[in-house]
Amino acid sequence: MALSRGLRCCQRIFSWIPVVIISSVVLWSYYAYVFELCFFTLSNTLEKAAYILVFHVCFVMFCWTYWKAIFTPPATPSKKFHMSYTDKERYEMEERPDAQKQILADIAKRLPIFTRAQSGAIRFCDRCQVLKPDRCHHCSVCETCVLKMDHHCPWVNNCVGFSNYKYFLLFLSYSMFYCVFIASTVFQYFLKFWMGELPNGPAKFHVLFLLFVSVMFFVSLLFLFGYHCWLVAKNRSTLEAFSAPMFQGGPDKHGFNVGTRRNLQQVFGEDKRLWFIPVFTSQGDGHYFPMRSLSYSESHNPLLANEEKWDDEEDDEEDDEEQLERRGRGGGGGGGSDEEGTDGPDDPSVTIEIDS
Repeated sequence: MALSRGLRCCQRIFSWIPVVIISSVVLWSYYAYVFELCFFTLSNTLEKAAYILVFHVCFVMFCWTYWKAIFTPPATPSKKFHMSYTDKERYEMEERPDAQKQILADIAKRLPIFTRAQSGAIRFCDRCQVLKPDRCHHCSVCETCVLKMDHHCPWVNNCVGFSNYKYFLLFLSYSMFYCVFIASTVFQYFLKFWMGELPNGPAKFHVLFLLFVSVMFFVSLLFLFGYHCWLVAKNRSTLEAFSAPMFQGGPDKHGFNVGTRRNLQQVFGEDKRLWFIPVFTSQGDGHYFPMRSLSYSESHNPLLANEEKWDDEEDDEEDDEEQLERRGRGGGGGGGSDEEGTDGPDDPSVTIEIDS
């Protein structure tokens, strides 16, 4: 027991190494650009001020988005998706797989669940003891189920999912801007050092490495950012790109694709002014996502589309019951039949007959 705890502690410590590496490179780039390039190399005051101003804007946005991607905890299923004590006991005591599937199906009837496991059963996590909402997966590193899990990213030491996917995309985009700005402004001084127009000194090596590192990171980020832009446009996660989500009608890689505009709004929100600011604007709560065709989901799945729809139907049923009780009491008090009991000024049909 103590050994496993020690291994987990070491694993958690080592998991921060990629973050420390990125942070160290960024801090060095700040010193190299601001001090070695702007303060010690540039002679034009206006150029120096412009470079420092734009650099700090890119630097602040990069750090802000990186911080949010790292320290935003992954969203987990709500208590409604957890098994009750009675259901859990009944499920564990049952040994027949078919019976267990039926138990899960009965529990899921009142939940907005449309996806299935490969076997056709309701997706259930044995570790978290939770019925998995659509697009939810268990992360073995974070040891929890994550809503709309995309992947576990070692460079942010966090699960990228519903709660921080927007921050992750903004982190990639501002990282690219940061690299492009550094490379474009450093390039001319790289040439001057290379051609011997500027004196040799510590600044020369910082400028050379700034260019190489920024170009190297930009190329790697460009492919990653382009891939995630494609995923957002198609409304897929990284996991869904490799394995299409399973519905009752079979696997469908386009199951959650509701059009490019609506796909973007699901991640960034409807207010375009907030798209490029690292504040949470994603639509929904991560438990339910619109389907490509609502008629498809309703015809292939007996479960309701969402919790609000289920609540509305419950309210309608209660109202119908109350109306039936009133009519029953009215009929009994009049001492006549049901038809006579419904006769009165409150009945809309009677009102229509009077008006005619």
